[in-house]
Amino acid sequence: MVESNPNSRIPPTTAVSSPRLHSWLPPRPSIRVTTEFDSDTSLFLHKVSCKLFDSLAKLKLCFQNNDKGHVSNPQLSFISKHLSCHYDLEEHNALLNGSLDIAPGLQLTATHDVKAQLGEVTMLADLAPSCKLELTSPLPSVGLPKATLKFPYGEVSLEETEDQEEEDAAPKLSYSGILKGQVLNGICNAQFSDDMLNLRYSFKDEQMTFIPSISLPSNALAFSFKRRFSPSDKLSYLYNLDTNYWSAVYKHTVGKEYKVKAGYDSEMRLGWASMWVGDEDGKAKTAPLKMKVQLMLQVPQDDIRSSAVMFRVKKRWDI
Repeated sequence: MVESNPNSRIPPTTAVSSPRLHSWLPPRPSIRVTTEFDSDTSLFLHKVSCKLFDSLAKLKLCFQNNDKGHVSNPQLSFISKHLSCHYDLEEHNALLNGSLDIAPGLQLTATHDVKAQLGEVTMLADLAPSCKLELTSPLPSVGLPKATLKFPYGEVSLEETEDQEEEDAAPKLSYSGILKGQVLNGICNAQFSDDMLNLRYSFKDEQMTFIPSISLPSNALAFSFKRRFSPSDKLSYLYNLDTNYWSAVYKHTVGKEYKVKAGYDSEMRLGWASMWVGDEDGKAKTAPLKMKVQLMLQVPQDDIRSSAVMFRVKKRWDI
């Protein structure tokens, strides 16, 4: 018989850690908040969004408020690849958008306004590697759908329209389109409809761009000229021969984050200068400190004393 020694130490039992509660829960989605202020309208624009279901969908809330705190135009949106819903909280109205790939090279898209009971259905089919046919019909359907043929050199559309002046007039087919192609050392672009034709020719090299254009049958002639002096300096000039109005803009950039522009518009009789911090056409997340700032000075030619300084600020927070 073996006796137990009371002085012997019993090794402590290894504790089995229970799984924490947060390990069973999905990770909390990150929240993105963007605030923009425009001194011209004195309005704040706010956007709050987060990605759901492992970035398969996005939930976004947008609203405006003035300097007194009054909230306006609130809108709640659910956006995914094939379905989106934009709900207006003031109008109690929803705009639905959906898309569906029926077969390879065949796609169906639809929009529906719940309150107005109006919508649109579009079917897009690939006819060839660079040729597509698009059929668009309003809902409820009235007449034939609009047909658009897209090809490498432009697109042509046929649509059934009604004469607004004559109630009993029979519908007629109207056409419109855009044709473009290489001519000499530039690109010629022709935009046409039933009673209008606009021709534009664009010549561009490493330092200069010259774009004359004419509208028929009004014979309105205009041309624009762009000259690049260096990678960071550029001058643009536009002149309308039928109205004698002209405008000029000089632009100086420092990298992608800083830009200074100055110009004059003879139609508005206004001179102006602006400075951008952050890419003018980019998003706030690519700007320094995720913030874009624009300062603008406007000087009317007829009343210099009424000059105004305006600014626009856009800031993004990632929570």
